[in-house]
Amino acid sequence: MHADCVFCKIIAGQIPSQKVYEDEMMLAFHDIHPAAPVHVLIIPKIHISNLFDCTQAHTEMLGKMALLAPQLAKQTGADNGFRFVINNGVDGRQEVYHLHAHILGGAHPWQRQT
Repeated sequence: MHADCVFCKIIAGQIPSQKVYEDEMMLAFHDIHPAAPVHVLIIPKIHISNLFDCTQAHTEMLGKMALLAPQLAKQTGADNGFRFVINNGVDGRQEVYHLHAHILGGAHPWQRQT
């Protein structure tokens, strides 16, 4: 755990979150500043700053994140499609330097309902 990492503090229970999933490897929770009707973050419980720091040893963890995304998207209301986004580094607009994936979905106001 990194003492000044907000996601490490969420994992440790020092900062509350609205959890949607948790196991020994991952935690998923609703983003506090949603960019879409459904905005869930998936974070590994080990501190890795970003994808640049991942190695072959992280293959299982990265695969689990990707496979968990559709399950959580459906569970949280994005069953008609979603985006799975990992912002990486300064130019990738990463804001929190603890690897995390965004699930973004749900009907948007500009979409026609059929």
